[in-house]
Amino acid sequence: MSGELKLLKPGTYFMMGNIACAEAALIAGCEFYAGYPITPSNEIAEHMSRRMPQLGRHFIQMEDEIGSIVAVCGASAAGVKAMTATSGPGFSLMMETIGLSAMLELPCVIVNVQRAGPSTGIPTFVGQGDLMQARWGSHGDYELVVYAPSTVQEFFDLTIEAFNTSEWLRIPVIVLSDEVVGHMYGRLQVPEYDKIKIINRKRYSGPREEYLPYSSETLVPLFVAAGDGYRIHMTGLTHDERGYPSLEIEDSHKLIERLVMKVRKNAKNLWKYETLYIDDADVVVVTFGITARSTEEAVKRARNEGLKVGMIKLVTLWPFPEDPVRVASQYARRMLVAEINTGQLIHPVREVAECPVAGINYPVGYVPPPEYILDGIRAAV
Repeated sequence: MSGELKLLKPGTYFMMGNIACAEAALIAGCEFYAGYPITPSNEIAEHMSRRMPQLGRHFIQMEDEIGSIVAVCGASAAGVKAMTATSGPGFSLMMETIGLSAMLELPCVIVNVQRAGPSTGIPTFVGQGDLMQARWGSHGDYELVVYAPSTVQEFFDLTIEAFNTSEWLRIPVIVLSDEVVGHMYGRLQVPEYDKIKIINRKRYSGPREEYLPYSSETLVPLFVAAGDGYRIHMTGLTHDERGYPSLEIEDSHKLIERLVMKVRKNAKNLWKYETLYIDDADVVVVTFGITARSTEEAVKRARNEGLKVGMIKLVTLWPFPEDPVRVASQYARRMLVAEINTGQLIHPVREVAECPVAGINYPVGYVPPPEYILDGIRAAV
C-alpha cells in the first residue's frame, strides 16, 4: 500500500484479521467510519484512520460508542456505506441505536471483536459471550443478520458480505468476530476486483409526490438520501408508510411484520455453514468462530480413533441455519455444542435438534485446545 491512493491490490497476503476486515470494508465501498477505541478491535479503527483519508473518505473518532453508532446512522441516512467496530462493553452501549437503525431501515455494518466478560472482563482475552446480545440486544421485534468468521480469510470475505447484505435488506448487519481471529495473522487471498460481488441499496427515482419512504408494497422499500429533494420523515416511533408516527393497528402490523419478514423470508439465502464428516456421524459437534478451529482438529483426531463424529461450523449465526442442524440431528445419536461461554449457541440448537444436545463449554478468555473438545466427544460416544 505504502500510501498509494488505492484499494488493496488483488493477490496473496499474510495479514492480521482486524486489518483484513478494514481493507475489506474499503473494497466493499465503505465511505464513513465512526468509532471509539476499545480493545481488541483497535487495529480496525487505527487502520481506517490512515486509509480512509488516503481514499478521500471520512473517518471520525467520536466521544464514545453511542456517538459512534449514531454518526454511522446519520451517514447512512445521507446515502453512504458506513461502519463501526467495537467490543463487548461498547457493543452494549450501541444497542439502543442498533434498534433505531433497524426501525429506520438504515443499512450499516457493526464489527464486534468479542472479548472476555461480563463487564470489563479481560480486554485482551477472547470470548464468545455476545451471541445472544447480537440477536436480542435491542428491544422490540426486529431481525438482524450476524456473521461469525473463524479465519483471516473469512473475516475479509464476511465483511464484504455484511455490507452487501446490509445494503440489500436495509438493515444493520453484525460481524461477530473475536479477539483471536482479530489479532491472528493468516493467509489472505484478495480476488480480482471484478470477481468481488458488490451490492448497493436500490434507490427511488420516481415522482416526488408519489414517494413513500416505508412503502409496504415490497419487503425492502426503495431508498432516498436526506438531501435528495424528497420529503423524508424518520422517527423511532411506530410509523406509517410516510414515516409519520401512527397509533393505527394496521400501520403497526404492516411495519413490524415487514421489518421481521424481510430477513425471515430470505433466511435460506442468508445461511452460510460448513459441514465435515456428517454423512455417517453418530455425534455431531456444532460450533462457530475461533472454537471451530479446535473443533475441526478434535473431530479429525476422533475419526482417527474410529469414532463416527461430524461437525457443523455455523458462519451465519442469525438467522439461525436450522435446517442443516435439524437434518443432522435426525441421524445422529447426540449433538454437542462447543463455545467459549457457559452456553448460548446451545439454546437454538436444542430448539431444532431431534436428538439429545449437550454443551462443551470452556472458560471465558481462552481457546479450548483440541484435546479438551476430544474429551467431550469421547464422553458422548
